[in-house]
Amino acid sequence: MKKATQQQTKTHNSRLVLKTIYDQGQISRADIARLTHLTRTTISDLVARLMAEGLVAEVCHGLSAGGKPPILLGVVEDSCHLIGIDLAGSEFKGAITDLRGRIIHRQSLPVNERKGEAALELVYELINKLIAVATKPLVGIGLGAPGLINPEKGIVRTSVILDWQNFPLRDLLKARYNLPVYIANDSQAAAVGEYTFGRCRKTSSLIVVKAGRGVGAGIVLNGQLYYGDGFGAGEIGHVTIVEGGERCLCGHCGCLETVISSRAIVKQAKTIFQNDPHSALRQFAATPEAINIEIALQAFEAGDKALLQVVKEVGHYLGMAVANLAGAFNIQCILIGGHVASFGETLLEPVRQEMRQRSLTTLAEETYIEVTCLGDDIVILGAAALLLTHELGLV
Repeated sequence: MKKATQQQTKTHNSRLVLKTIYDQGQISRADIARLTHLTRTTISDLVARLMAEGLVAEVCHGLSAGGKPPILLGVVEDSCHLIGIDLAGSEFKGAITDLRGRIIHRQSLPVNERKGEAALELVYELINKLIAVATKPLVGIGLGAPGLINPEKGIVRTSVILDWQNFPLRDLLKARYNLPVYIANDSQAAAVGEYTFGRCRKTSSLIVVKAGRGVGAGIVLNGQLYYGDGFGAGEIGHVTIVEGGERCLCGHCGCLETVISSRAIVKQAKTIFQNDPHSALRQFAATPEAINIEIALQAFEAGDKALLQVVKEVGHYLGMAVANLAGAFNIQCILIGGHVASFGETLLEPVRQEMRQRSLTTLAEETYIEVTCLGDDIVILGAAALLLTHELGLV
């Protein structure tokens, strides 16, 4: 192993101090020294540098232990901004966030089935609009994209939905915007978002199953995003679950994505509309072609019985996938995200039932299955969190 250079040591120590302040919220210089085992002189120098950069400020006085009250430090949460992008839905969505994941500005553009170069041009348009309204220095751009992603090289190896093959997305964006760029599969980004900002934040291990236009799982193991040997960990959407089932976009038949994605639900909703003149869908759509996942959800909430059965069946298949994940990884926190999660407890109950029937009883009882609290922002926030990890060392 090579000995770290003086500059590498300074960078490491600076990130350590910044992360300690970020994690603690408010903390004194003395307590930073105690937690990091760095000398008080080193802490003083590093804090002065972070304050000069605008990342840290003195925020208040702490309680006195008998002498002079200590001055507490805090991260200046709005000192710089992050751009998070979600390319996995029927809209390309992005946001500017602060260092705590608070969204400063949103932007979205309809995809309208654009693929290949046309999809890339839409990405440019989205980022241009976000950069135009940024009011603070930008740390960089994080993206969650559908498909098989090599995050180390920033290449989309294959994305059926966007028709990108060995697509050098990171290099294209870095050359255009001269900013750090990080990309991950959208489900993997969702897991980072939950780990950083969600209800299970800082849980050492968790799984987020994201079911929307596509289906996948993001896996955090011992605080680290698990990519797998070929960066395809969590690609459960293209595992056959229905023998002889419908042909999938990937070319196989009966994939999980064909039975639990928002596209699968919309397809069944259109059939219900055509076959049932009393369907609640007719309250919200004039034609089958007008139905999307939002309209399907509205009709479901209005009490459409046929859609209720569709959601229960989706939960059945989703539960099979969740049971396999729980058995393979024994991770006790499994969260459901994406548009399909909007169906709530009606979806979750058959998921939990399948878990009980298909897993060891002890494992099933110890596994927590809920809907993520981050809603539609989960990929955007996860993409932004990639910047917190790689550029600032805060996650």
